[in-house]
Amino acid sequence: MSLQVFRLPDLGEGLTEADLVRWLVAVGDTVAVDEPIAEVETAKSIVEVPSPFEGVVVGLHGSEGETLTVGEPFLSVDLPSSEGPAAVGEAAEATAESTGSGNVLIGYGTTDTGARGRTRRRRGSPVGTPTGSRVEHARVAEAPGRDALVGDALFGEASVSEITVDEVSVSESANVSAPRVSSPLVRQLAREHGVTLGAITGTGDGGTIMRRDVEQAIASVAQSHGSDRAENQQHGAPQHGISQHGTPQHGSVQPETDPRSGLVISSRTMPSMFRRTVAAALAKSRTEIPEATVWVDVDATALVDLRRQFNADAGRTPGVLALVSRFVVAGLERYPALNGRIDPDSGEQLQFDGVNLGFAAQTDRGLVVPAIRAAHTLNVRELDAEIVRLSELARSGKATPADLGGGTFTINNYGVFGVDGSAAIINYPEVAILGLGRIIERPWVVDGQIVPRQLTQLSIVFDHRVCDGGEAAGLLRFVADAVENPLALYADL
Repeated sequence: MSLQVFRLPDLGEGLTEADLVRWLVAVGDTVAVDEPIAEVETAKSIVEVPSPFEGVVVGLHGSEGETLTVGEPFLSVDLPSSEGPAAVGEAAEATAESTGSGNVLIGYGTTDTGARGRTRRRRGSPVGTPTGSRVEHARVAEAPGRDALVGDALFGEASVSEITVDEVSVSESANVSAPRVSSPLVRQLAREHGVTLGAITGTGDGGTIMRRDVEQAIASVAQSHGSDRAENQQHGAPQHGISQHGTPQHGSVQPETDPRSGLVISSRTMPSMFRRTVAAALAKSRTEIPEATVWVDVDATALVDLRRQFNADAGRTPGVLALVSRFVVAGLERYPALNGRIDPDSGEQLQFDGVNLGFAAQTDRGLVVPAIRAAHTLNVRELDAEIVRLSELARSGKATPADLGGGTFTINNYGVFGVDGSAAIINYPEVAILGLGRIIERPWVVDGQIVPRQLTQLSIVFDHRVCDGGEAAGLLRFVADAVENPLALYADL
């Protein structure tokens, strides 16, 4: 057996850190090439890290919730190799290149293209390992289109990146016997409930640990904990370090008090890398962009009626966001200054031939902005399909930097939260964002008569460096007129 220390791979240009969300394997598990070993959260998304090796897991370098740096030890694996030490580097390279599935983590992955890499060796002494160990650099072909930047995902040419692995020879007596598990779901169930697989006797063929075995172990642990609590209560044992009179027990941890307010601090939470990145981008937007806001109340009755008339038999009825998005794309063709950005180096104003339309999507991780590529080429149903697809990716944490970057204009449907208006923050480095409030029945004057109508509010926040209020108001009025009389615009689309 030979120990390989897999280091956290390159996350792409500008992405040098990641938060460890959770391990998908445990010490003693047997992993295969390309099997997901962990989920990490970058500044853009949550991604699965695939293993470049096949073997037995002997070490996990990092705790869930910890921030890891590219190049640090990530996973230690014992390779099932009976060959001499000199052959291990070639075996590692062959493992990483031969049967890969093409899984990629922004600049790292295995490939099935058959491309051969080159192997370099140098001396090294990893912490906790014998001296005289060797370091293998297995070069792995990177999939195209993964050259990512924080704040803007770029499509680059296919390139080659390196994975650094530390190789240490170990004796036969150090071999770890991994428990046989029927499926990854069983491993996950055990991890979630803190059950050690090595302590379970499997009832499956050949001692394989089945789901029923883990569930029985979970039940046994719960029953044991319940008995302990009952015994403590029977003997009057105080709970949580607090006496029966409500005063802290001797030796218990004193609560932390905020010196400013005098209140007890109930928790301290370090924001995730994603939240820190979002906060930095919002602060940069407010600091650098001289923004202004205009808004208008709109009668959306005709748009609501038109949506009801869509033929749902051909598939899902497009949502209001898709309908308004089509108006926005058409409006940006007339007011192109709002579909661009300011070059931070030269100060030049850039405008684009086409629209990548971003839309704000609320997820458990926070607000993200997926971008519909080439939105100007899509009809309403196609826009709606992309909104649904990208929303599902964002909520599951599987959206890639390419999905979340590259937008040129953003629409924010804050009406889904039941509010009428908002002065949104521009999605840096864009120069404008359009907001859509809730559609609600209200009294409205039509032909001199007060009648109930479906009203909404539209707003646009724009960078005053790229245009004055007239152009921003022109785009806003164009979209508002389209909402009030959608058939007139659709006839030209």
